[in-house]
Amino acid sequence: MSRHDRKLGRNLRLAPAALDVLMPMHVLVDAQGRIDHAGPTIRKIHPDHRLEGQQFFEVFAQRRPNHTKDLEEICFLAGSKFTLRLRDPHKTPLTATAICVEGNGGVIVNLSFGIAVVDAVRRFNLAGSDFAATDLTLELLYLVEANAAAMAESQKLNERLHGAKMVAEAEASSDTLTGLYNRRALDSMLARLIARGAPFALMHLDLDFFKQVNDTLGHAAGDLVLTQVAKVLLEETRSNDIAARVGGDEFVLIFDGVTDRARLAALAKRLIERLEEPVPYGDQSAQISGSIGIALVFAGSTPDPAVLMDQADRALYASKEAGRGRFTFHEAHLSGTLTQVDQETVPRE
Repeated sequence: MSRHDRKLGRNLRLAPAALDVLMPMHVLVDAQGRIDHAGPTIRKIHPDHRLEGQQFFEVFAQRRPNHTKDLEEICFLAGSKFTLRLRDPHKTPLTATAICVEGNGGVIVNLSFGIAVVDAVRRFNLAGSDFAATDLTLELLYLVEANAAAMAESQKLNERLHGAKMVAEAEASSDTLTGLYNRRALDSMLARLIARGAPFALMHLDLDFFKQVNDTLGHAAGDLVLTQVAKVLLEETRSNDIAARVGGDEFVLIFDGVTDRARLAALAKRLIERLEEPVPYGDQSAQISGSIGIALVFAGSTPDPAVLMDQADRALYASKEAGRGRFTFHEAHLSGTLTQVDQETVPRE
């Protein structure tokens, strides 16, 4: 201990109340190692809230330097920083500095939470009044809170931007009126499906008599019909299938993993039957039908997307030519001549 420290120790006669204000986390230890007095904050965080009369090393455990076992060695550390931990369930870490009080052999140990202050404030429900007015802990806590608030706002902004990006991406790949995929999204997904070499069926659907709805009932009725068509298509497809609107009254359906003719025929019939159900519009109703062309892609086949769409379109055209309200198969591995199509008409009641 320096001569200055010794002189300070001899002249130190501060009342406990003054120490409580200047150092609310101090403990005053007598020559026998008993705690004579403890500051209000250190009492607040101790499980019993009362430290007076207890042995210093029964309340605190030395961490570094780990050889310190008595007050004499703590006096040797006077003016230096050392670390303790509170013997509580949390093993609360504390940073300490000490000054020996000559004349009575006592020691004043001033404590702080160090870098663990944020956790301590939350754990022990501490407030600004629990720290000395000049303690930089308050500034640190303000900085932590400000940083947390800034991080929270940044997170909210990122979430909003991410949400806006997702909305923009969804809008870029969706048909505005029906909510189905658009042509751009269809082309992308079709290319990926072909690259996988997986089997699938592609249906090209064109609405029959849709122009008459627009001409007689107006475009609002036409929009209502289109949304009803989209509803039917979504209800008749699975989550891994694709339903897209590729033109005013044209739609494309892709059924992943499905090439069975009987299954596809039943599905096409059901689609046409549902499309022919009248759509109420005010005191009138809109009546349409649908023509379908079907192209099949078998496992391991990698057709050109444009050729595949052309084959489905040729089959659709054959359905139109044969009287509408029917579906036509065209297998993708055939050459594409119209003699190689298989037509079926949905029976009318």
